[in-house]
Amino acid sequence: MFNTIRNAWKIPDLRFKMLFTLGMLIIYRLGSFIPVPGMNTDALAQLIDSGGLLGFFDVISGGAFKNFAVFAMNITPYINATIIMQLLTIAIPSLEALAKEGEDGRRKIAQYTRYGTVVLALIQALALAYGLRGYLLRTDTASILLVALSLTAGTAFLMWLGEQINERGIGNGISLIIFAGIVSRIPLGVTKLISLYKAKTTNLIEIVLFVVFAILIIMGVVLIQEGQRRIPVQYAKRVVGRRMYGGQSTHIPLKVNQAGVIPVIFAMSLIAFPGQIAQFFPNSGAYRFFNTYFNWGTWGHGILYAFLIIGFTYFYTAVTFNPIEVSNNIKKYGGFIPGIRPGKPTSDFITKSLNRITLVGAFFLAFIAIVPIFLMNFTGIKVYFGSTSLLIVVGVAMDFVKQIEAQMVMRNYQGFLK
Repeated sequence: MFNTIRNAWKIPDLRFKMLFTLGMLIIYRLGSFIPVPGMNTDALAQLIDSGGLLGFFDVISGGAFKNFAVFAMNITPYINATIIMQLLTIAIPSLEALAKEGEDGRRKIAQYTRYGTVVLALIQALALAYGLRGYLLRTDTASILLVALSLTAGTAFLMWLGEQINERGIGNGISLIIFAGIVSRIPLGVTKLISLYKAKTTNLIEIVLFVVFAILIIMGVVLIQEGQRRIPVQYAKRVVGRRMYGGQSTHIPLKVNQAGVIPVIFAMSLIAFPGQIAQFFPNSGAYRFFNTYFNWGTWGHGILYAFLIIGFTYFYTAVTFNPIEVSNNIKKYGGFIPGIRPGKPTSDFITKSLNRITLVGAFFLAFIAIVPIFLMNFTGIKVYFGSTSLLIVVGVAMDFVKQIEAQMVMRNYQGFLK
């Protein structure tokens, strides 16, 4: 990985893209320390240090939530808006037709997603400001609106940063923003482990067990991310004029985890949304219900989280990989899968194979979601840099390196990937 990055650094345009991406992430980190006006951040920090779902929000936001900075909500509303737009694209024929119009259609859908992001960000910001009004220096309506508008503006700016990385940098901007927020909390997590050991609240065996679990999870993530089933495809020979074409053998790579880390991010955002809305009514039964049964670290939260990940894994795989389109392309160019007739039998075979292999990836991702709860309950180490965070970090890092490699392959630089 480091050799690939070092070799890419020697290419001027790739070096510019890497520096641009780094610059955008630095701006994101600086914004994580700009506090929202009118908030008692010291009292709020004590609440977050007590644990629960707010502690997990702080990990994902890279400490911005604890500082109650303008980026406290991170990019969560954008992810929720993306989920809603993808669901609507499947449900509404006009949006589905718009998505098939090519680049112009995708731009319009992206514009609708931006509008939806602002609306959802405003709703979540109002919920946070109202739910945490006890930590405001002033609790009048103007102060609550000021906090909500500041948080909404911060999320909109993060959305713009992510799009700039997509256009001018390298990697997926939204994933890299989440990646940067999680990685920035690693030194604090290590410091907390050391302090727990010095305070005799944990022992060396539990810490070693925690580290071993982390290493095993990283190895499992790499194995699942790289695992694939290769379906062989044979192209028949055909003569055009005096030349002969075809007669080649290739394969269709079906990845075990076709959706990557997106289902985890989707599920993480969706499961947090009802709790944030419930903060509108802190004395209601809904708020007590979510805080009791679906708070971060509870078994209810873990089970629901796992089911959402499995569902989103199948959903996102179906959105990004179309077996019918693949089958039609194979048939169009005179190819076939040995032993399978072209057309519908081919698409059915690909769908069946994809569903089976996706099941393994989906259950692996769900298992990753359950491990932190089990580990915290077993060891008593309340560190929120769990396996979900490791999954996001490893997955985004691997995707980033692969995009650099793809850029280098396009420039036909031989020997760099050996």
